Amino acid sequence: MEKFVKINFLGAAGVVTGSKFLIETSEKNILIDCGMFQGLKELRLLNWEDLPIDVPSIDVVLLTHGHLDHVGYLPRLLKQGFKGKVIGTAPTLAIAEIILKDSAKIHEEEAKKANEENYTKHNPALSFYTIKDAENTIKQFEGENEDQWIQLSEHIAFRFQYNGHIIGATFIELDINGKRFVFSGDIGRRNDYLLNDPKRPEWADFLFMESTYGNKLHPEDNVEEVLTEIVLDTIHKKGNLIIPSFAVERLQTLMFIIWRLYQKNKIPNIPIFIDSPMGNNVLDVFKRFPKWHKLSTEDYNAMCNHVNIIQSYKETWETIDDKRSKIIIAGSGMVTGGRVLTYLQQLIDEPMTTVLLVGYQAEGTRGRQLLEGTHEIKFFGKYYPVKANIKSIESLSAHADQQDLLDWVSHIKNVPEKVYLIHGEPIALDAFRVKLKDKYHWDVTIPKLTDVCKVLV
Repeated sequence: MEKFVKINFLGAAGVVTGSKFLIETSEKNILIDCGMFQGLKELRLLNWEDLPIDVPSIDVVLLTHGHLDHVGYLPRLLKQGFKGKVIGTAPTLAIAEIILKDSAKIHEEEAKKANEENYTKHNPALSFYTIKDAENTIKQFEGENEDQWIQLSEHIAFRFQYNGHIIGATFIELDINGKRFVFSGDIGRRNDYLLNDPKRPEWADFLFMESTYGNKLHPEDNVEEVLTEIVLDTIHKKGNLIIPSFAVERLQTLMFIIWRLYQKNKIPNIPIFIDSPMGNNVLDVFKRFPKWHKLSTEDYNAMCNHVNIIQSYKETWETIDDKRSKIIIAGSGMVTGGRVLTYLQQLIDEPMTTVLLVGYQAEGTRGRQLLEGTHEIKFFGKYYPVKANIKSIESLSAHADQQDLLDWVSHIKNVPEKVYLIHGEPIALDAFRVKLKDKYHWDVTIPKLTDVCKVLV
């Protein structure tokens, strides 16, 4: 009898965020990632809708890594009836725990603030999920080793493979009836400051591949030179350098680079403030899992001792009132929330301020608005004029560019039956589709949100 696998594209299809792919088989139903949509309001509203599937029938969730757009929907999945295990590598689950707790705290705080200050259309504004919901989700976590086949049922097994990008990140190989389904997750870059190079798949019958930078090559910026120039200019202007940063990986990378610039006497001993409770917790994950990154214990300790780690909101305001030139690294990376909003609210209208964007800025985020030169920006229901200098370093991105993506598939020995391009904006997806077709003559398709495909196994 012919056996089919049904693939449901529930997120990161035609868009970058909200990664969710349900694989339905006769033996097990497997959800790969369970992320939140971010960016455009029309996408964010989708987070509030129940999934168009039978959630209680999902047996297991496999996580590629711990970023919010890959794990942030998990508490909602439980509310819709999911009772199975959530499986990832140990550092991925550690990151996911930090992100879910932090995200829940922000959801609760924002709902409370919106209700108190009455800048909500909803009466009352509700938290997307609570800290209690996050804690219930974490109880269902189960860690598995990287590079080890795990049997899920008689004819289904999976394996996590090291993928760079952030600590704990992997791509997933899923064998179903002898056919291999490969989910790239987010692919890291070669020669990363903190992480080893990604491994590469050697066989893929069905390939699900991220295309965030499918149409771009990262600039060959000398990051250290650019950062040195920006820091020295900030000191010269007696201003502040504010770096909105993703708490996972980017913040630690920035700490490392700035510490190294000081070690090399490229910059003076300018005060550096790290204001990201989540980023501080991620530093602890680096300490707990030394085999997952390149930092020595000595360098890790020296880097941490070189910065001021802010512990409370009171210290945030003390830092804002501090008249010295300083570097402030604070979450969130796309300026969608977090402590960075407080700094920008107070300092973005000053010409001596420099805001440095250091990663991908999704459509509909404040980060994208700043990148595109907006003259004003809205925080907490009010508009503020943008008089600060806005700079960006694209080459610090943790995502593979087009050349890295092509390199990642270069070891695949067979011709995949089907390649699905996911996790990208339309222009990037189409450019990478054309590139793969021209280079490999593969059958490449770009699924849309809620598409369902059936394949023979």
